[in-house]
Amino acid sequence: MAFPTPATDRLDQLLVALRQFTRERSWEQFHDPKNLSMLLASEVGELLQLFRWVRNDESDVFAADPDNRRRIEEELADCAIGVLLLADRLGIDLAAAVRSKIELNRAKYPSPGAKEE
Repeated sequence: MAFPTPATDRLDQLLVALRQFTRERSWEQFHDPKNLSMLLASEVGELLQLFRWVRNDESDVFAADPDNRRRIEEELADCAIGVLLLADRLGIDLAAAVRSKIELNRAKYPSPGAKEE
């Protein structure tokens, strides 16, 4: 399956902005793989905290509320920043890794309507 490239271009633009932001603050010294992994875990925890006591059948309504949505967007952005910084530090092409994982999952979990030939 072919994937469009504009998303990759946007990821590259985000990485450039993140690199500049961290360089301006001399934060690169703290961005080793262990610290970035911990950053990612803590930010995912903050996202989970927003949904902690929300019932499953109410989570879409909760997320649609403007105040909740703003907080969810902020935490989700923090998670994405952590992922991008870690992938960048490790030299992983995140878009390529995601495409590869989709293909692995496609083979591992075929759709119910798929037929073997």
